[in-house]
Amino acid sequence: MADNNQNTGAENAPVKPKPAAPVAAKPAAPGAAKPAAKPAAKSDAPSGGVYKPPVVRAETNPYADSRVSPLAAWFQERFYVMMPIIDYLKKKEVPKHKLSFWYYFGGLTLFFFIIQVVTGLLLLQYYKPTGTEAFASFVFIQKEVPFGWLIRQVHAWSANLMVGMAFIHMFSTFFMKSYRKPRELMWVSGFVLLVLSLGFGFTGYLLPWNELAFFATQVGTEVPKVMPGGAILVDILRGGEDVSPETLTRMFSLHVVLLPGLLLLVLSAHLLLVQVLGTSAPIGYKESGMIKGYEKFFPTFLAKDAIGWIIGFALLIYLAAVFPWEIGVQADPLTSAPLGIKPEWYFWAQFQLLKDFTFEGGELMAIILFTIGAVVWAAVPFLDRKASREEKSPIFTILGLLVLAFLVINTYRVYAEYSAL
Repeated sequence: MADNNQNTGAENAPVKPKPAAPVAAKPAAPGAAKPAAKPAAKSDAPSGGVYKPPVVRAETNPYADSRVSPLAAWFQERFYVMMPIIDYLKKKEVPKHKLSFWYYFGGLTLFFFIIQVVTGLLLLQYYKPTGTEAFASFVFIQKEVPFGWLIRQVHAWSANLMVGMAFIHMFSTFFMKSYRKPRELMWVSGFVLLVLSLGFGFTGYLLPWNELAFFATQVGTEVPKVMPGGAILVDILRGGEDVSPETLTRMFSLHVVLLPGLLLLVLSAHLLLVQVLGTSAPIGYKESGMIKGYEKFFPTFLAKDAIGWIIGFALLIYLAAVFPWEIGVQADPLTSAPLGIKPEWYFWAQFQLLKDFTFEGGELMAIILFTIGAVVWAAVPFLDRKASREEKSPIFTILGLLVLAFLVINTYRVYAEYSAL
């Protein structure tokens, strides 16, 4: 029985497979391709032991699938990096209220500056900044160059209109308290632009090299002598002790190289701040419901700005054609100064104050007052704490009215005095 049980268990046990007999490897046929080796598994950890996440690169042109015209698509493919800026301009809004029209004078100032650049480049093709040729080239432009008279008159009138628009823009910004936080640097950069614009007028006044410009520059450059160290400044401006052809070269280089470079730099910063910070409404308008709504900066506000530019251009052409500036007489340093010598109208208020302070040391006191006034005027955003808290500040409103009255009254006094001569 035991044997039978053992046999039965042996029959039921699984049969172990016999190991396969080793087969000799066949030699590869000549010319046959070798089997590819299996690639080793890649390790996620870099050799340095520091994990670096995979770099996800943005799509080259995210606007590639936008629906635009073929021409717009052509430009978009090449200037797609500018699309976010255009999208930002489309989202920017300008408040609408009863004083909104004052916003357009900043654009008009920029427009007349562009006219200055274009006409100035055209005049440079013929103008020669030397004492012997300046006046002759000036007359040649006025009489011989086709439409040269128009270019010269447009250049002269656009300079005056640019300064005029800059003054209007400055005072409208001041009385609406648009300089308040966070727009302090907008005000400071705008003030610097006004000073540079006045510098354009002062340096360009001598370039015709006529009698009026010569003696007016002589009077204007004489003023800093009363300051400590002012004689050095006068020598730098004149290129010597007296106004001479060297002075003409100095003024020309300042007018066409240094001042334009500085103005373009400050103007870029000013426009950037305007776009980033937006347009400010007067204090209390939003809370009292005096804002009628908002309009898109692009294209609505820019379209209205363009209408203002067209009106400004029509006014410019009218003034250039109907009220042309005279050529005058060539400058002669050996002759005495004629009657009625005065600077450009935007310096009349300061000119009159210098005439009023006739006592000893009066000129120095006037210059000190000018300097202190300019510093205080530029620092108004940092001094007017109430406006920064969105509160009305009548003290600074009165200050602005006093400055405006000083400029208007003294300018009229000079006009009345010299128009009677």
